[in-house]
Amino acid sequence: MGRLLGRRALQAVGLLLGVVVVNFTLIQLAPGSFLEVMTAEQQVTDPALIERLKVTYGMDQPAWMQLAKYIWSVARLDFGYSYRQNMPVIDAILAHLPATVLLMLSAIALAGVVGVAAGVLAAVKVNTAWDTLVSMLAVVCFAAPSFWLGIMMLVLFGVKLGWLPVGGMLTIGGDDSLLGQTLDVLHHLILPAAALGLFYAATYARVMRASMLEVFRMDFVRTAKAKGLGRVRVTLFHVLRNALLPVVTILGLQLGTVLGGSVVIESVFSWPGIGTLLFDSVSSRNYPVVLGVLVLGSLLVIAANLLVDLVYMKLDPRIEIS
Repeated sequence: MGRLLGRRALQAVGLLLGVVVVNFTLIQLAPGSFLEVMTAEQQVTDPALIERLKVTYGMDQPAWMQLAKYIWSVARLDFGYSYRQNMPVIDAILAHLPATVLLMLSAIALAGVVGVAAGVLAAVKVNTAWDTLVSMLAVVCFAAPSFWLGIMMLVLFGVKLGWLPVGGMLTIGGDDSLLGQTLDVLHHLILPAAALGLFYAATYARVMRASMLEVFRMDFVRTAKAKGLGRVRVTLFHVLRNALLPVVTILGLQLGTVLGGSVVIESVFSWPGIGTLLFDSVSSRNYPVVLGVLVLGSLLVIAANLLVDLVYMKLDPRIEIS
């Protein structure tokens, strides 16, 4: 375990360095800067003040020097200053992080539960109407873009039926008690979590079905059946555990894409998370926040892959993680 953590820590340093260098280079190549946005919005009009701001934010220095200073700042957990929010970048990210984490965990939990359950049902009822129904729904959810699915759900359940709120995270003027706010957040969370999670649930359902059918044909399953074990026990305690390995792999790889998908979903549902912050930062050329969010996403992917390795070792101790 210690060697695994040590190797992953060394790999994380190299990965983060590559992420910072690549994204900093792409941002330098992008047209425009936040000073041009401020000038267009009439926030700054004095040329002398613009020059002072360039010196303050280091924009008068060569790009390689700006990159070297930024890498040194990130090593000290200093991600710069956000002029848009008028606060350090790390504070701006942490202010929006809980909403995004809540949305991501809810979407992943929904996708895992629904996808695995649907895949098990399709495998157990293979070549029946249940198998066909699960396959059809999986294809529909996989093919439909998450933002389109979110808009359709918003129109149906929010506008037409009025069952669920159409946006935001809390109802203005709602119950101020802890229980009331918790229920209100969960009420607002249903639509964005479903819109983000159904796409991944479709993937897990297809992979789980194929994995279950493959494990069902293995010798140890036939041996368990020959010993007189019931079908339910064989499915849950012998087949399911081994069939989960591909799903766990995909789950770890897709945590990064879930963060990317949350950017669109948060914009559709006005969810006050990192996706909304990132969209506003790109529009306003607030590049320190953009870089900070990208570094955070890289850390998320690293942590997710480490967690996948640990789960792998738990599910199948014979697997050696290098």
